[in-house]
Amino acid sequence: MVIKDIKRFSDTRYKVRAYICYLFSRNLTNRLPGVCLENIKAGFDKISNEIENFDALYILDENGIQIEDSISLNEKYKIPKGENRANKAYYYTAVREKRCVLSDPYPSSLNGGLCVTASVPIYNEKNKLKFIACIDISLENILNMVDSGFVEEHFGRFLKTVYALFCASLFMICAFLFWHGVKSFISKSIEHINVEEIFESTIILTLALAIFDLVKTIFEEEVLGKNQEENSVIYKTMVRFIGSIIIALAIEALMLVFKFAITAPENIINAIYLIGGVAMLMAALSFYLFSVKRQENR
Repeated sequence: MVIKDIKRFSDTRYKVRAYICYLFSRNLTNRLPGVCLENIKAGFDKISNEIENFDALYILDENGIQIEDSISLNEKYKIPKGENRANKAYYYTAVREKRCVLSDPYPSSLNGGLCVTASVPIYNEKNKLKFIACIDISLENILNMVDSGFVEEHFGRFLKTVYALFCASLFMICAFLFWHGVKSFISKSIEHINVEEIFESTIILTLALAIFDLVKTIFEEEVLGKNQEENSVIYKTMVRFIGSIIIALAIEALMLVFKFAITAPENIINAIYLIGGVAMLMAALSFYLFSVKRQENR
């Protein structure tokens, strides 16, 4: 259950950060004359009316020392001033990045459950760091706060079902191609297998591998939700898929060259056209790989 909650938080992290940082920017004065504790505490009062299920609100100085008693609806969660939080990630990350940040889930010292902390550095009109405003919210309340609506949730389940059906259909095609490719040469003795059948089986198995790779990626990303932010998974899958298609077409072109050279020399131009198409695909794939590598190096 904990792992599932952390995964849900990872999927909605940017939405959570955007919402809390919006509340900070709307209710806390920053980089303006008159930045003081009273203004921050007044802003905390407004934030507490919008986020009811928070654990604690507190203010740190530029050195990470809590300078006021924390604000909490639960008396047990109120921590007196003087607490040193300079070694906390939500403090030094906010100071280093100079913007509102959201921590990863971590065990809370208040109740032992998982919580996250949003923090924002407060500067005066001379752009000098004065305070760091922080809010602790339990992971459970964070997930409830940004939980999808009824329509969005059910539409997401519908999409997962559709993707699962397509994956099942493509996998059946993949299994059929695999069986057909293997059966063509295991059903015969070695003496009766010719080179053309081996080439055909190689093409079929290569296509089956390409389809299986595609099914695996779609199922992991759209059904299991392993997504990632990650463009590298899509990038690698596309390269493998197109590479498999190129290999299959290259083998087919080689077969046609041999076949037409022996039986119909006047049709060999068709094999040459196919070889040209394969060369164009290879050039396009090479350009794509070069562009991606260049983008990564920037």
